[in-house]
Order: sequence, then structure tokens, then C-alpha cells
Amino acid sequence: MSTPVASPERDRWHLRPGDVLLVTDIQNDFLPGGSLAVAGGDEVVPVLNRYIGEFVAHALPVYATRDWHPPQHCSFHAQGGPWPVHCVAGTQGAEFATTLTLPPDTTVISKAILPEREAYSSFEGTDLDSRLRATGIRRLFIGGLATDYCVLNTVRDARRLGYEVLVLADAIRAVDVQPGDGQRAEAEMASLGARRITLGGRAA
Repeated sequence: MSTPVASPERDRWHLRPGDVLLVTDIQNDFLPGGSLAVAGGDEVVPVLNRYIGEFVAHALPVYATRDWHPPQHCSFHAQGGPWPVHCVAGTQGAEFATTLTLPPDTTVISKAILPEREAYSSFEGTDLDSRLRATGIRRLFIGGLATDYCVLNTVRDARRLGYEVLVLADAIRAVDVQPGDGQRAEAEMASLGARRITLGGRAA
């Protein structure tokens, strides 16, 4: 039996001071044709662009996270990890999708930069938390790739650190190594208190 997932909020959400958009790992290696492509990963890009437009229109910050691995990263098959080589720092595969319309003042957070340490969460081994607190951020809007890894772990840490979290239900996709991983991840995020929203409050 599949795990139920809470319905997205149907009431229109409103942006306010203290909000940030966190665009998670929209990198070429996670998109079709990449070495670790997420099925449908390219479908989230135009949706994220619309969220980005909302934040820019309200003069609110946009952050973009990226895997920025050394060539011998512990997550790669050759080092005994679970994944093929992906998002090696400075390579084309690690670049953000060319169709992603990040504003010029986007804050970029690089993660998993040490060869011996994995970091699915955007908070792990980065200065993301201190940056957000320094600028008075209290509420995170999170979308991107992949639902069951970097999005989930970022939401876990954000809730543990006391942030309010809104998950962009129409702008995430899962790896689904095991069938249903994405749905289970969404259910866990809801259980942690993260709200699921969509553009305009429409049901996903």
C-alpha cells in the first residue's frame, strides 16, 4: 500500500519579507542526457523560472545550490559509492541548466565539496544557515532535484533548524531508486511540518 501524501495548499500563498527561494541542484548531470539524469527533471525548470519571477518581482532573495564534487568523490562508483560520476566541479555537467533563469544576484551554495564526505542537504558542510540568519530569513520555499535525496535532506535540516518550509510540489522530481521513494519523501516532509504548495495554489 502506498504512503498517502498530503494535498497541496489550495489557498493562495503570499510572499513576504523573510522569504527565500532555494533552487536545488538544477544541474546538467541531473537533467536528460546527464550522467545521473532524474526522470522528468527538465520539467521543473520552467516552473522554477516562474517561482523565480515571483521572488524577483517582490525583491526577495534567490539561492541556488549545486553539487560541486571533486573528481574522486566518495559517492562515485569507483570509490565504492552508489552513484556514477556526476557534477564534478568546473565541468559542463556541474553547470546550472542554461534554461534556468537565475537572477544575477543569486547566492550560489556549493555542497559535497570534500572527497570523503557526502552532503545531500544544502545545509551540510555549507554556510547556508549562517547566511540565511544574517539576512533575517525565516521561511524557505524549496524546489528542485531530487525529491528523495537533496530536497528531502534539505527540508529535514531546515525544519530541525527552526525554519518554516514550503515545498514546491510542482517543481520537484524523484530519483525513485526504489519505487515510491519520492512519494515517501513527500510524506515525510509533510510529517515534519513542511507545507506543499503549487503556483497559484493549484492542486498538483
